[in-house]
Amino acid sequence: MSARITIVGNGLLRDCVAEQLAPHSSLTLRSDFEETIPKNTSLLLVIHDAWNPSIHKQAEEVAQELGINWLRAFLSFGEGVIGPLVQPGIAGCSQCADTRKMMAATDREDLWKIQQAFTNGNAIQDQWVSQTGVFHMAQLIKNEVLESHSAQLEGTIHLLNMASLESSRHRILPDAYCSICSSLPEDTDTVMSLKPSIKISGYRCRSINDLRNVLSEDYLDPRTGLLNRLMIDFETTYADAIVNLPLFNGNEGSAGRTNSYAMSQMTAILEGLERSCGIDPKGKRTVVHDCYRNLDRALNPLQLGVHAEKQYAEQGYPFTPFHTDRKMNWVWGYSLIENEPILVPERLAYYSMGCGDGFVFETSNGCAIGGSLEEAIFYGMMEVLERDSFLITWYAQLQLPQIDPYTSNDKELHLMIDRMQEITGYDLYLYNATMEHGIPCILTITKNRTSDSDRLNLMCAAGAHLDPIRAVKSAIFESVGMITPLNKEFKKKKDDFLAMYHDSSLVKKMDDHGMVYGLPEAEERLHFLLHQNRPLQTFQEAFQPAKHHDDLTDDLNNLLQTFRHLNLDVIVVDQTTPEIKRNGLHCAKVIIPGMLPMTFGHHLRRVTGLSRVLTVPKQLGFVDRDLTVEELNPYPHPFP
Repeated sequence: MSARITIVGNGLLRDCVAEQLAPHSSLTLRSDFEETIPKNTSLLLVIHDAWNPSIHKQAEEVAQELGINWLRAFLSFGEGVIGPLVQPGIAGCSQCADTRKMMAATDREDLWKIQQAFTNGNAIQDQWVSQTGVFHMAQLIKNEVLESHSAQLEGTIHLLNMASLESSRHRILPDAYCSICSSLPEDTDTVMSLKPSIKISGYRCRSINDLRNVLSEDYLDPRTGLLNRLMIDFETTYADAIVNLPLFNGNEGSAGRTNSYAMSQMTAILEGLERSCGIDPKGKRTVVHDCYRNLDRALNPLQLGVHAEKQYAEQGYPFTPFHTDRKMNWVWGYSLIENEPILVPERLAYYSMGCGDGFVFETSNGCAIGGSLEEAIFYGMMEVLERDSFLITWYAQLQLPQIDPYTSNDKELHLMIDRMQEITGYDLYLYNATMEHGIPCILTITKNRTSDSDRLNLMCAAGAHLDPIRAVKSAIFESVGMITPLNKEFKKKKDDFLAMYHDSSLVKKMDDHGMVYGLPEAEERLHFLLHQNRPLQTFQEAFQPAKHHDDLTDDLNNLLQTFRHLNLDVIVVDQTTPEIKRNGLHCAKVIIPGMLPMTFGHHLRRVTGLSRVLTVPKQLGFVDRDLTVEELNPYPHPFP
């Protein structure tokens, strides 16, 4: 028995498709949705010679009401678009496809304005309509319809260049905010229990090689991808790959830096996915909107550090002081120390929320992605530790012990350092930045040993890991990995950075922090590290051997025991989105109240309410008394 197909639409393409399908199917033709769609329809086709979003929204409603599959095809800006195949009750609809395609485009703001205009029922006839192109597109539609049992267009769209007739297929991930098909669950106070997470590779519970195909196929696509561009930089010292996360108001680059281009590409994609998860809630719908005073189980934001009163008092300052009676959005996190759910301000749980009428600036500090939730939590904790140790070192000007990197007995690390010195002309200075918790933290300075003043004089970086060798490699990749392109930027804008050196208020952006310390004049601010006269530590002297566990969760539980002993809480906000959950990935934001959060822009530093920076230096024996706020380093930090 032939399929019962109803075609809604008009124009050359509709007529051609109807002609192609007539011998194989039972067809019903309708010009619009004013006419009734037969209830025995098994597939609805909506076909026009122009893009008409209002018609597609109608189709979504009609198909959903009838419980049938539907497929669209239209021409737009010299391109034929077929799909996706929309199925009742399954996320991923025509509106998701429009959003993904629009966001991946470089002119996304213009496309959005056009879409809004078309939503009112307007449509523009495409100038590239031709009989040859229409016939070719009709053949593609026919093949898709007659082979619909294979669901080739499920979760994808087919694009056809009407000039060259080149065609391609592209993945469409459901949009978490889609008003048609999204059904985000409410954010609730669920229990978070740590499960076994067996290590597969190093401290990872899932091999990145196993993810190689799905990462590229599902997330990286120039036309519809969550990540829309990949760049391989062959000028850098190590293998450097950068992917672009398109946002409506700009672009966010994420880099992967390793000793392998293939591995760097996968790392960059994972970094991009982490950024996407951390921007705003996409996995759960925020439902708590109240003031702190009215909540029973809520984190006091003052525990995470705020800006100083004089900062808030500055004219035009973008934030206002926290008040217990001010209503705001809250999301549920989970205290791994108290073993109970706790509410966290949404703008502290997601990093781009720090704008508008907020009370602090928050970054992606503590966000991490992993093959399990436990892995994401582990690496989120490492990032919090890395940045806390760096900032305490800077603000308190700690004379950290210097370590001889060649005592590591790690051949790869030695080769990395040799390559850095030979190719870039930079030397590595390595410091033991481990704080009172005893978890290995590293601070590095890479310093120019040439006489070229147009190159960055030095760069700082940091790392933290149970394996200090991994922490060192991470810091080297972060700093040396971008030294060549940064030197070009430094030479071009050296006068701007010199102005920032003389006026700290001009340090506004993330890149400014590291670049200012590329100036030879700024080196004096790091004399407390560089000018030391004592023997270098060996790795064996600096770090106790870590006990090996096959299960990463065992390492995690040991870390939690350390924090419990120090009376430090560890709060986790699960940022996992449907986009990454489909491939078994997880994303988490780790918050350790009391530890110093990384901020960028000198006017946005946050130390008020954080006593660690005043007390830890004494605990470690660097000073004989607690510090005062007035004694803290007044200059912008050099974190890159």
